[in-house]
Amino acid sequence: MNTVADVLIALVALIHVYIVVLEMALWKKPRGRAVFGTTEEYAEQTAVLAANQGLYNGFLVAALVVALVADGDVGYAFSVFSTACVVVAGVYGGFTVSRRILFVQAGPALAALVAVLIAG
Repeated sequence: MNTVADVLIALVALIHVYIVVLEMALWKKPRGRAVFGTTEEYAEQTAVLAANQGLYNGFLVAALVVALVADGDVGYAFSVFSTACVVVAGVYGGFTVSRRILFVQAGPALAALVAVLIAG
């Protein structure tokens, strides 16, 4: 079950790397605007906010990477904490921004968290 948990944590980390790129580098580009359904004008006005949000997602990636590389209790603690944070962020975003976030962000993180807890 540790392997399943690690694969799911890696998947969550990769999803968040993509989100970081979208929010920090592609926010004003056609790809970023298409993903988030924004206009060119809105993207221009909110680029600094999106980059800030991307930075926070980058911190989630860092915690998920620590979860994957740390051993023992530290790895377990980072696994539980980081996946739980992503679940909370995904649920909040799912109810306040778009239901799609529940499936893209919260769902995979919840699966990873459950796998981590089962693996113990």
